[in-house]
Amino acid sequence: MTAKLVFAYPGDLSTRTGGYGYDRRMIAGLETLGWDVELLALGDGFPHPASAVKQNAERLLSALPDGALVMIDGLAFGILDGWAARESARLRIVALVHHPLALETGLDADLQAVLQESEHKALSLARHIVVTSPETGREVESRFAIPPDDITVALPGTDPAPVSACDGDPPHIVSVGSLIPRKAHDVLVDALKLIEDLPWRATIAGSRDMDAPTARALERQIAALGLHDRILLAGDCDDTRALLASADIFALASRYEGYGMVFAEALSQGVPVIACRAGAIPDVVPPDAGILVPVDDSAGFAEALEKMITDKAFHAEMAAAARRAGERLPGWDDTARTISESLEAIA
Repeated sequence: MTAKLVFAYPGDLSTRTGGYGYDRRMIAGLETLGWDVELLALGDGFPHPASAVKQNAERLLSALPDGALVMIDGLAFGILDGWAARESARLRIVALVHHPLALETGLDADLQAVLQESEHKALSLARHIVVTSPETGREVESRFAIPPDDITVALPGTDPAPVSACDGDPPHIVSVGSLIPRKAHDVLVDALKLIEDLPWRATIAGSRDMDAPTARALERQIAALGLHDRILLAGDCDDTRALLASADIFALASRYEGYGMVFAEALSQGVPVIACRAGAIPDVVPPDAGILVPVDDSAGFAEALEKMITDKAFHAEMAAAARRAGERLPGWDDTARTISESLEAIA
């Protein structure tokens, strides 16, 4: 008999972010394993939806039959604590947590506290929690007092893709991530200004629509620093793997990542990484395949870029280590099997 799962998600499932990409591949993988996955759209604006959107999401979830197995993306579930208190005895609720909501960059202290409290209450009512990295698992355990046996770590998979030759002249620095504060593209741009005397070109690929003020501020920053002819803001990229295949260095200064799928993709294509010691990034990027600096340290980021650009032997060693690290990464079939096993335990 085919097992039934309802997957409830906020926003647009086709959105080009790592989190939504994970959701799509998880759904496909579970269906391949024989699960009947019903999709339930909860509406836009999470984790700060309009009141009517939240009420409608709760109505849709409450319409599920007794005993239904429902997995809810944490971007929505973290603020559905009141609904979970009413329905957790009737439904088998599984939370999918990409990273705790209160860790998003740019939140004021009051909003962080509200999100921390609501997510704590919601997660305490879930039958099980799936997280996308050991770091997120540790955060969920420590922040929300969730027993480790109630948490499953299901690492994102990484598809095979062309390996970069890493022989660009000038070196091509690639960054992939939505233009939002957490991705800290402003730190990368400041770092590039500090090494403008070196040969390089840079491409920053990512949606401008998720935070239009941040996108406009980045455009102004690039223009003010006189780097508009060396840094391309490419917007959404149809094929990030092709872009990475053209890269010599992958550089993303994220202030936090629950996993950071694009770091794994860069490694799998033999591209050495420059990033920050933040969230799960040190779990993904081994020390021989990348340089990690403190968060918001544009000078340190610039030094790492300079080392990678000017020391060809060092760059070649890092690229070889990146390829080796990429070969050890799991595939999406591994991700789906891990999640399937956790669901079967409560199905």
